[in-house]
Amino acid sequence: MSRFSVLFLIAKLALAQRPDLVLLNAQVVTMNEKQPLATAVAISGGRISWVGETSEAGQRFAGARTLDLSRATVLPGIIDAHTHLLSLGESLLKLNLKDAATPEQAAERVRERARSAAPGQWILGWGWDEGAWAAHYPTHQILSEAAPDNPVLLTGLHSFASWVNRKALQAAGITRDTKDPPNGKIIRDVSGEPTGVLTDRAQALVSRLVPPPTREETKRAIAIAAEECLRHGLTSLHEARVSAADLDAYRELIREGKLRLRIYAMLDGANAALIDEWLKHGPEIDRAANRLTVRCVKVFADGALGSRGAALFEPYSDAPDRKGVVTTPEPEIYRMTRRCLEAGFQVATHAIGDAANHFVLNAYERALKETHASGARLRIEHAQVLAPPDIPRFVKLGVIASMQPSHCTSDMVWAETRLGPQRVKGAYAWRSVLETGAHLPLSSDFPGETLDPFAGMYAAVTRQDASGKPAGGWYPAQRLTIQEALRGYTAEAAYAGFEEKDKGSIEPGKLADLTVVSADVTRAPARELLSLRVLRTIIGGEIVYSAN
Repeated sequence: MSRFSVLFLIAKLALAQRPDLVLLNAQVVTMNEKQPLATAVAISGGRISWVGETSEAGQRFAGARTLDLSRATVLPGIIDAHTHLLSLGESLLKLNLKDAATPEQAAERVRERARSAAPGQWILGWGWDEGAWAAHYPTHQILSEAAPDNPVLLTGLHSFASWVNRKALQAAGITRDTKDPPNGKIIRDVSGEPTGVLTDRAQALVSRLVPPPTREETKRAIAIAAEECLRHGLTSLHEARVSAADLDAYRELIREGKLRLRIYAMLDGANAALIDEWLKHGPEIDRAANRLTVRCVKVFADGALGSRGAALFEPYSDAPDRKGVVTTPEPEIYRMTRRCLEAGFQVATHAIGDAANHFVLNAYERALKETHASGARLRIEHAQVLAPPDIPRFVKLGVIASMQPSHCTSDMVWAETRLGPQRVKGAYAWRSVLETGAHLPLSSDFPGETLDPFAGMYAAVTRQDASGKPAGGWYPAQRLTIQEALRGYTAEAAYAGFEEKDKGSIEPGKLADLTVVSADVTRAPARELLSLRVLRTIIGGEIVYSAN
């Protein structure tokens, strides 16, 4: 052995004996069944090197840098398994309408923005609730009066409907004679005139006219959103639908040291050229730095329940002439899935309605059978309304049900009106899915919902809104325990991204991604989840956010 090798070995042993950082006097919830609780964690080289008790750490790691957490709770780094980071950043920069209770309030904000806008400049907003307002969609008139000289495009909370003014309709050439595009609908009044609301693919008639953001604008939006995520204790995201330009922006931010979140990216399956290119050269798995991994393709099977775009077997209970929209038919999902499996890619398909979930499972089953793919971990994003016979198919096929607890508590005020008293029993059915043995990662789908993971856990364990209504929870048989909810945001989310060897629990060898919070979520009353404070966010052993 050379002198250099001996010195390298000595240095390596010294590193193992003296960690970079030791967390002491903590309540460590490890999510590791072999060692569920601890009070101290040692970190070396960006990974966890030891988990144990504070009394032992003082002797074992004398002289090491320490951080006394004063009984704060340490959790595995929280992973949000379905996000829209760029959209979050854009929402923070656009006119934010998320708390606008009425169309009139939204229009007044547009009026204020128009006062400082140059004539002809686009006014862009986001966040009006297309689900809650669907019973009586607003019209373009109040927007046209608020901004007569500017085209206005206001995207709905979940991005399945847009509200525009007359100037935008004129710019897009939308008249009473304009036909609905495939998989989209121009909402019209009784005389056939466009009202100003566009759902699903019809939104592109206007949105394609908006000048695309520059690279620097994209990077700024991502960076702003990423900092917001760190503040909420998130350490990894599964970004649901990215373009080539988005990936370039991520890479630049990582090189510049401005993006500390870990990203698991899903390619936009609607972009044929992008998919062709990636399927030729295969996945990009960042095993060295664990910063950006590209190995998944995102597909849309249908629209959203709120805008009545979710594809259902039977008509909507509150719209007997509608069954929703199929945005990607079963044969196309099958072909895409087969191509992806053969190239080593995972597929994640957005499916909300019971019909959409059924035919996506059919497409997956056929592709899996024909490719003999094992460990494919195909995903259905949302799995929001399930026919009872389809629930056991997830575990049978090895399909992951990637669900969002806060969708339930946001939608419960109108979901039964859409679905009726029987069909609603298969909606947001987390407990039914979990009890079959299927994998159940949890997420937020931000910015349509809050990015606060503890608000998501609260929704999962209570099925109540923030005021505690309804008493006992909405269809409470589907509630999860706090351990199950926490597992959904850690171990299950890691599994959904093929990253369970590196993330999801606190144990030696795994990445030192940790979320430090003010109370033990496994013991605190459910309501305390809503007031929980994130004290520190740690990624790779580096404190990237501190509340102090």
